[in-house]
Amino acid sequence: MARKTANDDPLAPVTVAVGQEDLLLDRAVQEVVAAAKAADADTDVRDLTPEQLQPGTLAELTSPSLFAERKVVVVRNAQDLSADTVKDVKAYLGAPAEEITLVLLHAGGAKGKGLLDAARKAGAREVACPKMTKPADRLAFVRGEFRSFGRSATPEACQALVDALGSDLRELASAAAQLVADIEGTIDEAVVGRYYTGRAEASSFTVADRAVEGRTAEALEALRWSLATGVAPVMITSALAQGVRAIGKLSSARGGRPADLARELGMPPWKIDRVRQQMRGWTPDGVAVAMRAVAEADAGVKGGGDDPGYALEKAVVTVARAARSRGRGQ
Repeated sequence: MARKTANDDPLAPVTVAVGQEDLLLDRAVQEVVAAAKAADADTDVRDLTPEQLQPGTLAELTSPSLFAERKVVVVRNAQDLSADTVKDVKAYLGAPAEEITLVLLHAGGAKGKGLLDAARKAGAREVACPKMTKPADRLAFVRGEFRSFGRSATPEACQALVDALGSDLRELASAAAQLVADIEGTIDEAVVGRYYTGRAEASSFTVADRAVEGRTAEALEALRWSLATGVAPVMITSALAQGVRAIGKLSSARGGRPADLARELGMPPWKIDRVRQQMRGWTPDGVAVAMRAVAEADAGVKGGGDDPGYALEKAVVTVARAARSRGRGQ
């Protein structure tokens, strides 16, 4: 979810949306436009690329109007503006026009940093729109989507949706909206499974779950499907490592309620319950063997081997075998 500065008025004279997450950048724009149109239904919205915002264009767009109309001027990829246009924008930041809201979308890197610094110094409202690269961030995003609709979704359902659809926030947002529209009451994991089971089978976390549960054939099938649909091998080794580490952490922890273990191990309570079910066939030696296998696969998919697919298959088989080590004398 986009993060905002203390100045949270979407009709602030200048808003700068910083980051590279397209959905969040678009929502930052939509929020400003919606607020402006709520204040004046006839608000004029100009959405411009760097090529369209030539030197002098901003002055024309923000010059006083005979009818004092409200206007929103959106500048996309502001980091790519020409030097002369940047001078125009910096000058405008010092004396923004009334009834005009300027929205600058900036990638947030080193390029064009002078303009971003100037906007911040001028007191612009800032909306952070960072790329969500961590699974935990995407999980929080999905939870926020359901909350925004005033609906309840179980933690397992949110996780299942992330597992099924991956990193595309637009797909996640669309899926959450679809589920809210179609389902009454609490949205649970079974509902998500019915809607998105085909996509879930291509998830790196599905590969890991099947492997740590000792379901070799299903894990290999999910692995081949994942690779065929473009899932990066490094994502699969990461998921395998997370799954095995969770088994190891929980097996060495003191007994207790899921909530207490969650605090101790840094896992959500629902995951404690899931890992408890998965760890039944594991032994400490099995965890050690599995971690070595995953480490070898990780090195293989990062250039240490000729065939990433073979490295992953070998790791999946080893992890699944380790999951059944209890009772086999390992």
